[in-house]
Amino acid sequence: MSVVAPNTTVEQTIEAIASSITSNPALPSTWDFCCDLEVDYGSEENASIVYSALAIDKELQPDKVKRQMSVCNGKLSVHFEAVEARFLRASFSAFVDILILATKTIEEFGHEMKS
Repeated sequence: MSVVAPNTTVEQTIEAIASSITSNPALPSTWDFCCDLEVDYGSEENASIVYSALAIDKELQPDKVKRQMSVCNGKLSVHFEAVEARFLRASFSAFVDILILATKTIEEFGHEMKS
C-alpha cells in the first residue's frame, strides 16, 4: 500500500503508485490489475470531507474498473481493480486530479470554514 502526503505533486504520486500496480493471481481473471492509495489527512474530519467529495463520482466504466474507498484514523484509503493496465492508469490519474483539487480546497479554505 502506498502512503502519499497531501502536498505531494501529481508526478510524485503517480511514481509512488506505479510500483504498486500489480497483476494479482488471487483476483478473478477479469480483474488482473490492482492499485492501492492511502493519503493521510491528519484528521478524520478532513479525510471524511474528501471522501464525500470523491464518492459522488462513480467509475465511468464499472465493468472495467472498480474503486473502493474508506476512511480510518484520518486516512483516506482507495483500492482500484481493473481488467487492463490502461483502464487502471486512466481511472487512477483522473481520481488523483480530483483528489488534489479537493485537498487544495481544504488547505486553502479549511481554517476559514471553522471561523
